Amino acid sequence: MRFRSLIAFLAVALVATASFAFAATKKPADCACPISGQPAKADKTAELDGGTVYFCCGNCQAAFKKDPSKHAAKAHLQMVATGELVQTGCPFNGRDVNPSTVITIGDAEVGFCCNNCKGKAEKAEGDEQVALVFGDISKGFKTPAELEAAK
Repeated sequence: MRFRSLIAFLAVALVATASFAFAATKKPADCACPISGQPAKADKTAELDGGTVYFCCGNCQAAFKKDPSKHAAKAHLQMVATGELVQTGCPFNGRDVNPSTVITIGDAEVGFCCNNCKGKAEKAEGDEQVALVFGDISKGFKTPAELEAAK
């Protein structure tokens, strides 16, 4: 009986994790420009880390292209919201995401491996929180092309 309960629990956990990885994405117009915070437009773009970033105007697009690293964390946040980046693990250490630790940061839902990591993210606010979670995407996020290549 315990074995069946364990199997059922693991099946539910697997389904919950898989559904988190395939969360609905937003259209560029539903996301904020990483420079101004205004609604982004589909025709104002730049490439970053294998994905596309959307801007509200040509001025923001030019500012980003001049110094992408200055705005990378907010751009990564937008890329997660639009599906240009997919979460593959905890942003802090790459471990599997616990579905009960999902929080919303800006336009994106992000999960963590444990409540300690979730708490670390929740303690930060605003731009500090965005930089903490999305500044370095190497541990927790990949592009769909990277995921496909890994298969």
